[in-house]
Amino acid sequence: MLRAAVEWLLAHWWVPLVAAAGAVAIVAVRARWRQPPAGRRGAAPEARFDLPLLDALHHGEFEEAVRDLMFRDGCADAVRTGGRGDLGADVVGTDPSGRRWVVQCKHRSAGTSGSAIGTPDLQRLNGTARPVHGADVVVLVTNGRFTRDARTFGRSQEIHLVGRELLARWAGGTWPLWRLLPQLPGRRGPFAE
Repeated sequence: MLRAAVEWLLAHWWVPLVAAAGAVAIVAVRARWRQPPAGRRGAAPEARFDLPLLDALHHGEFEEAVRDLMFRDGCADAVRTGGRGDLGADVVGTDPSGRRWVVQCKHRSAGTSGSAIGTPDLQRLNGTARPVHGADVVVLVTNGRFTRDARTFGRSQEIHLVGRELLARWAGGTWPLWRLLPQLPGRRGPFAE
């Protein structure tokens, strides 16, 4: 049996090579997400992500990617708060105009083939974002899709829905999310005009 395995490996030498390269790539991606964003060490991060990378992330890593994007866009205080007991806020931060953002992240490992985000997720977010977290801007981000009812509910409650297409524009580009979303509240505090 050992002899057959050795003969097979000699005939298919490329299989272990491909497996090793894949393992190295996975370790590298996971190690990248365990480090604090570069901007926390002094230089502004230049976070950019494509959809295949975002799809491959674990849900916690997806929250960290969203945090990095918010930080890239000027939310110097952006933090990942997700996890058990997060009360609907996975990422919170204040944009350069003084608006407090509360972001709920819903990662779908199957992308748009996975289950759609429905109104129950939006209702939970709506119940805590403003009264508990003091949000000026409420956002639900997914690499998947939303149901029609969720889109209707989101509009009625002024919850911004960032689905796959908008996520691709935001994550892969250089525009901050607030330049891509319609009808944001005005500036706050000392930033008010």
